[in-house]
Amino acid sequence: QVQLVESGGGLVEAGGSLRLTCAASGSIFEINVLGWYRQAPGKQRELVAAITSGGTTDFSDSVKGRFTISRDNAENTVYLQMNSLKPEDTAVYYCNDPVVARRPFGSWGQGTQVTVSS
Repeated sequence: QVQLVESGGGLVEAGGSLRLTCAASGSIFEINVLGWYRQAPGKQRELVAAITSGGTTDFSDSVKGRFTISRDNAENTVYLQMNSLKPEDTAVYYCNDPVVARRPFGSWGQGTQVTVSS
């Protein structure tokens, strides 16, 4: 199973930008969909962006128009560009294959913390 490692989080002021990186330990070419999830304190983990192997993207209403997702199959990497950040975007961000994410004991990486100050 491919291991996914997230990075790029940090502390940013409201209105700022961050670019998150998800690096895979192996090929992501055959993984149909990859997604970025986030979990804020006291809340359930939610899917905020997804991308298919063909490049089709989808976003939650809360981030639509502000976040973009991309994948580089040659580099086995998925990116999340986050612009116009808001304090409510504060969360730990994870990337995962939604098939794995739905499993009761699905594997998750350590995530990367994003904190947006007001």
